[in-house]
Amino acid sequence: MTNTKGSMVVVPLSKYKLVFLGDQSVGKTSIIIRFMFDIVNQIKPTVGIDFISKTLYYKDRTIRLQLWDTAGQERFRSLIPSYIKDSAVAVVFYDVEGVIIYLRSKIIILSLNKLIEDVRLERGNDVIIFIVANKIDLENSYNY
Repeated sequence: MTNTKGSMVVVPLSKYKLVFLGDQSVGKTSIIIRFMFDIVNQIKPTVGIDFISKTLYYKDRTIRLQLWDTAGQERFRSLIPSYIKDSAVAVVFYDVEGVIIYLRSKIIILSLNKLIEDVRLERGNDVIIFIVANKIDLENSYNY
């Protein structure tokens, strides 16, 4: 880039640390691999942390992104604060399917509790109550 006097102006390299956070298997590594290499691949769980950098060129600027891919397993949680330190961006992931299942299970539990309460009001302790988890064979056909 040149200034108005025709002299060369050096634009400093901009560096940004991005830390990717979230539970195990929410897709952190998959998103990074897609961004870096434009491929979709089966990914093994990250152990500890992985680091990769990418240099981008935008107009007259050079931007270096440092992508820190953290492990989602509970045993690595204590390391997270040290990875967040000095980060410019924190990308926090969650699994939408997991949230839907969690919320649905909360609703189901409330519904079951209401039904059990209704049975107890009518029959007291003179009845045995079974709770059946049905349709287990349809595990991949949830309707969200």
